[in-house]
Amino acid sequence: MNISLNMLMNLGIMILAGIFMGRLMKHLGFPNVTGYMLAGLLLGPYLLPALGCPISVLSEGFVSGISVITDVALGLIAFSVGGQLHFSYMRRAGKAPVILALVESVAAAVCVSLALILTGNGPGMALIMGSIAAATAPAATILVVQQYRARGPVTNLLLQVVALDDVTALLLYSISAAVIKHFGAEGKQILAAVLKEVLRFIEGAALGLLLAILLLFVLRFFRRRSNRLAIVCGFLFLAIGGAQRLGLNALIVCMVMGMAIANLSAEADAVLECVEPIAAPVFILFFVASGAGLPVNLLRSVGIIGLVYILARYTGKILGTLLGGALTGTDRRQCLHLGPCLLPQAGIAIGLTLAAGSVLPKHASNIRAIVLTGTLICELIGPAVTRLSLKKAGEISPSP
Repeated sequence: MNISLNMLMNLGIMILAGIFMGRLMKHLGFPNVTGYMLAGLLLGPYLLPALGCPISVLSEGFVSGISVITDVALGLIAFSVGGQLHFSYMRRAGKAPVILALVESVAAAVCVSLALILTGNGPGMALIMGSIAAATAPAATILVVQQYRARGPVTNLLLQVVALDDVTALLLYSISAAVIKHFGAEGKQILAAVLKEVLRFIEGAALGLLLAILLLFVLRFFRRRSNRLAIVCGFLFLAIGGAQRLGLNALIVCMVMGMAIANLSAEADAVLECVEPIAAPVFILFFVASGAGLPVNLLRSVGIIGLVYILARYTGKILGTLLGGALTGTDRRQCLHLGPCLLPQAGIAIGLTLAAGSVLPKHASNIRAIVLTGTLICELIGPAVTRLSLKKAGEISPSP
């Protein structure tokens, strides 16, 4: 039985429950996002009924009916991720961050795909899950770096790699989706479909670049922070809605927008920080809704697959980092410390599970259950592993 509340009351409860649970998790040494997802689990239509409690706050229809919040939150996440990609650092660092991110992302995708096929899953499921496995969670990593004031070569490399991971994941997902849609077709048809998805990726990037240039031009005539907030939000909504109307990937468009602003504007930090006043409640709603939408009743059936996914992804990240380091001549000790830091997974990965529903509708619930469960586990232990790795690297001071 669901408690009968209207939409605004539900949204208010979600924000308040999320913020309080996030604070509790923070005191326990976990990132806020873990608390948000746990709040969603407690409020949602699956967990409490599964435990014998007949009452839940959020209905299944309500959770699935607030997709606009999910769209905005994912756009904001992608925008923030793009803002971390500074070409000036990449020029100084050389090819190492790009190659490392590409190799370890592909390695994670390959390991997960092979592991799922070997455990009896279909190739479509394996390809999609592999592409999602490439993504990492920059937010959790940045939180650890800031909280413990980590400084050094491993930290600098890590911040760039986790941002590039999501770019690679989006490209891998686009290619995987094209291949799945054309299973059984001739090689030429599959190649044409892949090239078409790559072209759409480029078109999305071009749209993001164009909107970023227009945004920076308009901001020249507005200096007040409140006006800039409204303008940035307006352009973000245009980017998300425009991408959906044109059949492009909104995550790519928003990520390129953030990346272009970070590299084209001398006021990049101020512009990117404009969205912070609205980002907090939107992110809370998104992660609470993600936790509420976790189909707990499927966890028993996907438990083994979920464990395979987590272990295969982590193995691929570590092996890929070592291989990428060997290809770029990066210090092996840096790579040994970098690999374990790539465990956290959240925003972009959750967004891709939503997109996967249109590619593999029969497996949509299983994919979402596996990735959300993996996200919850990785967000619980990932930050602690990252802190330990950076401490072993000597980049965290003894008294943070």
